Amino acid sequence: MKRLVILGAGTAGTMMAHKMSRKLPASEWEITVIDKSENHYYQPGLIFVPFQLYGYNGTKGNVRKTRDLLPKEVNFVQTEITQLVPEGNRVETPSGTFEYDWLILALGCRIAPEEVPGLEEGYGKNVFYFYTYPSALDMQRALADFDGGKLVLNIAEYPIKCPVAPIEFICLADYYFQQRGIRHKVDLEVVTSVQGLFTKPVAGSILGEMIRKKGIKVTPGFSPAEVDSEHGKIISHDGKEVHFDFLASIPPNVGPQVIDDAGLGNGNGYAMTHSHTLKSQKFDNIYVIGDCTNVGTSKAGSVAHFEAGVIEKNLLREISGQTPQPDFDGHSNCFIETGFKKAHLIDFNYTQEPIPGRFPLPTFGPFALLKETRLNHRGKLFFRWFYWNILLSDRVDLEMFLPTQMSYLGKDMSYVTK
Repeated sequence: MKRLVILGAGTAGTMMAHKMSRKLPASEWEITVIDKSENHYYQPGLIFVPFQLYGYNGTKGNVRKTRDLLPKEVNFVQTEITQLVPEGNRVETPSGTFEYDWLILALGCRIAPEEVPGLEEGYGKNVFYFYTYPSALDMQRALADFDGGKLVLNIAEYPIKCPVAPIEFICLADYYFQQRGIRHKVDLEVVTSVQGLFTKPVAGSILGEMIRKKGIKVTPGFSPAEVDSEHGKIISHDGKEVHFDFLASIPPNVGPQVIDDAGLGNGNGYAMTHSHTLKSQKFDNIYVIGDCTNVGTSKAGSVAHFEAGVIEKNLLREISGQTPQPDFDGHSNCFIETGFKKAHLIDFNYTQEPIPGRFPLPTFGPFALLKETRLNHRGKLFFRWFYWNILLSDRVDLEMFLPTQMSYLGKDMSYVTK
């Protein structure tokens, strides 16, 4: 009996469990999924929870049992991963040792507020996060009590999970305070370690103009060295200060320590991964997917979906004695909620930045790229049903509508030469 072990049962791990359980004969293969959590969280909903928008008031509808989402024929072990031993093809846990012929790393990443001095000390006073459900609910209660002052959104450093979430948060904050009738009492500012809210020129220009029209200030190139919650200020490494009454922090994101400890990582917990085959750069029988890779594209659920299709084909090729193909092009797409029941949509890859157009089909669309529309907003809200019922279980071949490799159909290529 051959053994495939998948570490992590989030979006990426769950999709891979379904794909491989369908393709690998149960009489020949044993598939085991290991994850420490009994719950699976719908992470795209986190952006709405602080503002209690569109029914996202808590965890209802956004949390399901991990075991229920996995194929019945797959072994699920709920436990911590204490050590990876790639030289010996095994995983160590408190529940025992798991040997493998092939390993898929889908361990995700986490926020690390401890990386910024003062961030944890200020939490729950005038400092909050929204990248987990408990912290998003804490922020929800704090925002309900916030009646005016300066709200600062700070992105400590990149990469982060869902890089458009800061744009969504600050736009929804503008919408939320306008709904409450106190927007004139609130100053909104984004403080980021890079040179803008979006680093790609075309999208950066379009989204930046939208932010400007909303009256939101952007302070770029600010790398926080310390948070002084007592005096309400962030202090940069070069001594600059930004004052706040309410700090919505996006702390540094890091990958799992066990990846670095096993010699698989880049020092920040992200596995060294071949950008196009998605194989580990360190060991030949390991594939990496989702937020724990170090490939140069977004850490987002759509990316995990596109990566899953490539890994499925490459792993099956290798099992049958063939060579893996460099088929992953960095494809990513996502809706960007902007408030007032509208949203943008972007679609891009390693070499093509987001540009305007129609998606997924030219002329017909029905979605507009880099344009605020109500249909894009409805697409964002519909995605929760799609996630639970279609995406995770891989029930439908989505290649026609969501191809693994980015399609240029519908994109306004005149922006490429501007």
